[in-house]
Amino acid sequence: MPQPKDFGLAEDEQMLRDSARKFLGDNAGIETLRRSVARDHREAYESPVPPSMYDAALWRKIVELGWTSLAVPESMGGAGMKMVAVAALAEEAGRAALVSPLITTLLATCVLREAGTEGAKAALQRIAGGEAAALAITNADGSWEPGDSDVTAKVTKTGATLSGSAHFVQDARKVSFFVVAAKGDETVGLYVVDADTPGVTIHPDRIVDLTRDQAHVSFDNVVVPAQQVVAPAGLGDAVLRQAMPALLTVVAADMCGAGEWQLQTTTAYAQMRKQFDRPIGFFQAVKHPLVNMMVKIDEARSLVYAAACDVDSEPARAELHARMAKASASDMAAFCSGRSVQLHGGIGFTWECDVHIYFKRQIHNQMLFGDGIYQRAKLAELIDRAA
Repeated sequence: MPQPKDFGLAEDEQMLRDSARKFLGDNAGIETLRRSVARDHREAYESPVPPSMYDAALWRKIVELGWTSLAVPESMGGAGMKMVAVAALAEEAGRAALVSPLITTLLATCVLREAGTEGAKAALQRIAGGEAAALAITNADGSWEPGDSDVTAKVTKTGATLSGSAHFVQDARKVSFFVVAAKGDETVGLYVVDADTPGVTIHPDRIVDLTRDQAHVSFDNVVVPAQQVVAPAGLGDAVLRQAMPALLTVVAADMCGAGEWQLQTTTAYAQMRKQFDRPIGFFQAVKHPLVNMMVKIDEARSLVYAAACDVDSEPARAELHARMAKASASDMAAFCSGRSVQLHGGIGFTWECDVHIYFKRQIHNQMLFGDGIYQRAKLAELIDRAA
């Protein structure tokens, strides 16, 4: 079946993208971002507990706009929009380096909507109502493969009891509940666990990215009732694999938005900064890297929307294009981050220059769910199986 025109990015999706760009420009611009996360480097990196920046008023506005419910089916109180709309919103969030649990919640939504159970539907209704959620599926070694979870589940007739720790949990201190992958007898289940459940402890990590927080979350005999089982033991691994193309697409879209900010900001600086009585953008040594940034962003963006379109209309091809998108976006993020600092010259290395905020977000995103090298290895496996 041929892809729809413009990857299915129709009028509604374009209106969402444009309105999101305007809203974030008005409410979460670079000056607001700087005041939020880069006011004081000592507070950011030397305080006893890493800060968790969070603008509750901005989050309430985001909920009112319906962004958290974007990917939630209409039958559960959501907007039920396509994956291309989610990608467009994630791209704008990346362009603004948005400090909120929005991306984290969209990722959790992508997993929950693949489950189809009553527990998943209840969790999606909570998200549609404005609650934030995060995935807790990664072990201490950084693996998110379902069978590698460090959390174990003792399944009972009334639900399950969880023990162990989930690592690299994004925006853990901003969310209401976690979607936890836990092993039981070599099979994996998915469970909704409220952040304030007895036995849940959030241990903040100190990370370089200033636009989000991260933590490892421990579970000490945490009781999960049956109504909060998202996928029973034995089905969780399938749900996570089905959701992976959407997860990769959302993260890659965020990176494309951040890359676009890096390009536009660096280009504006090259037009303003003068050397030898000319703007530095006049020189080929500056022009060519800027063009290369643009080409890499456009390549990654095309793959992102191809992947999003496949999630909507060609699920069998979605993983292939999603891994291509994440590989391209990861390489683009590294390249654009390096060029944005380099082309800002001496000031590019300073705390006062805003490019460091995006540099750190990009490098963090680069590693989420695997960098370009990892994705290309997975692509090789896919192609080999299909041969």
